[in-house]
Amino acid sequence: MNSEFAVRSMRPGELELVLEWARQEGWNPGLDDSLAFLEADPSGFFVGAIGEVPVGSISVVKYGDSFAFLGLYIVHPDFRGKGYGKAIWEAGIATAEGRTIGLDGVAAQQQNYRRAGFEPAYLTIRYGGVASGLPASALVAHPVLDSRLEGLLRYDSAIFPQPREAFLAAWCTGRKGRRTAVVRKSHKIRGYGTIRRCYEGYKIGPLFANDADSAAALLAELVPEAKGATVFIDIPAENREALALAEGMGLQPVFETMRMYRGAAPAIPLKHVFGVTTLELG
Repeated sequence: MNSEFAVRSMRPGELELVLEWARQEGWNPGLDDSLAFLEADPSGFFVGAIGEVPVGSISVVKYGDSFAFLGLYIVHPDFRGKGYGKAIWEAGIATAEGRTIGLDGVAAQQQNYRRAGFEPAYLTIRYGGVASGLPASALVAHPVLDSRLEGLLRYDSAIFPQPREAFLAAWCTGRKGRRTAVVRKSHKIRGYGTIRRCYEGYKIGPLFANDADSAAALLAELVPEAKGATVFIDIPAENREALALAEGMGLQPVFETMRMYRGAAPAIPLKHVFGVTTLELG
């Protein structure tokens, strides 16, 4: 290992570099994810660098006082097999001491994560394709106004393990290539979702809803934003209604990850998770 190597917090512009690495690895991040990612936890993003040159990365984003989520664990291909990845991992994990840590692991890495104390919780299946139709629903979803996020934030906090107000305020804000919708019944929120432009096509996430009818209304509002491009949704395999909605639109399984936790797994109501927010931040 080079004696000039050190792990430090990311500097301005480096998260964009790491997201480009993620694109090259096939993770297909959103075109403007960095803004919301940094809002989630500005102190949660790290690079391993030799002098001024980043060679690897990790994010350990902290939510509340008891939960963190690990992602963007990448070592540039030119620097693999030299011990940098282990050093970056250990430095990142240390920043979340005392918290439950979650991650979404690909099959090839799951045994390594288990050796590091992470236990499997549930399978997530990425569905993708060009939607051949929209699901029918008795409800109608509407675009979210940036000035009316308060109810949406409360709804999200009942599903996600910890409140994440700053992240959602940035994630759900209307920008080009990004759209958030909410569905209500009797003036009460029954679900919400966001679609965003990615390097390839669009991803929908989160897609949180009380039931399949509410999720269908959200999909009917969000999917047209893709204008015929490929759409991806990361769905917990336990949510059979969510899988059926994706298959009903003509989407197919393209990728799998395992949600894993080190520490006590949070109680997430997966029947309400029709689409995971993002595999990088939970």
